[in-house]
Amino acid sequence: MRVLVTGAAGFIGSTIVDLLRLEGHEVLAVDLLLDRAHRSRPAWVDDGLHVVDVRDESRLAGLLRGVDAVCHQAAMVGLGLTIHDAPDYASHNVVGTATLVSAMTRAGVNDLVQASSMVVYGGGREVCPVHGDVATRPRAIEDLASGRFEPRCAVCGEQVTWALVGEGAPLKPHNAYAATKLAQEHLAIAWSEQSGGRAISLRYHNVYGPRMPRDTPYAGVASIFRSELAAGRAPRVYEDGGQMRDFVHVHDVARANVKALESLAAGVASGHRAYNVASGEPHTVLDLASALTRELRGPQPLVVGGGRPGDVRHVVADPARIRAELGFVARVRFDEGIADFASAPLRA
Repeated sequence: MRVLVTGAAGFIGSTIVDLLRLEGHEVLAVDLLLDRAHRSRPAWVDDGLHVVDVRDESRLAGLLRGVDAVCHQAAMVGLGLTIHDAPDYASHNVVGTATLVSAMTRAGVNDLVQASSMVVYGGGREVCPVHGDVATRPRAIEDLASGRFEPRCAVCGEQVTWALVGEGAPLKPHNAYAATKLAQEHLAIAWSEQSGGRAISLRYHNVYGPRMPRDTPYAGVASIFRSELAAGRAPRVYEDGGQMRDFVHVHDVARANVKALESLAAGVASGHRAYNVASGEPHTVLDLASALTRELRGPQPLVVGGGRPGDVRHVVADPARIRAELGFVARVRFDEGIADFASAPLRA
């Protein structure tokens, strides 16, 4: 299979490239090497990388000739700093995806795997002891500041509990990044319906592992904690550390992408389908900070309270659909993955 991978120099994209090549597939690697993501060319990128902006359809046209499928990882990622990041998120993520699927259609490429995210769910799934499943809503800044972290039922005010989120859950993005990831999914759906193509959106949960970017507010929490520990500082944990997440290793995420590409090539899927990509082994954010602290023998995590506007309390995936339909099950256990991550190379 000949696969064009966008975002191929990045944390997840480069790991996918390596696995595809290991399994005998031909890869065309594409990345813009955006300066806010790459201070320099990563050491793992070879001379075959095509430095191309996915918003440039004329540059994509030649690369897409003879391609069997596209694995679309290119995006601005992370919660961002302020709403002023929104134009950049929309430009890179939404316009970039729209341009890519347009170019794919002109080139006759019919298979797309698109990187989505758990953030499309907003606050995850919440269950009230009185009203059952209830709609999530953003938490008030004053609640975070006063230590009221657990969400409450919008109907009766009772504290709600988290439950596993399936792919059929309501999609309610709470920040600009999340809105653009959902827009990417909608573009994949529209493209599949208008062009007859086949598309899979993979909703990654909290991905960690080698090649994560470090020392940047756009990085994931695992990288932020590791950077703090590497500098001899205690990792700072917002709220009370009880935020529940599913931390999935990047090697498992790469395997999920290859499974998705191979299922499209085999004609297993048609139209558009979305899948959670998760470990199935939930942990709290404080668990993560504590595990990294143990591995690096650093200062104990500092629980600082407060919180970031737009962040959510709990979101934990149900990985049943991808297991049943694509045969994907995560292999890297939390303790094993964190031990590997503690000494793995990060990206400047």
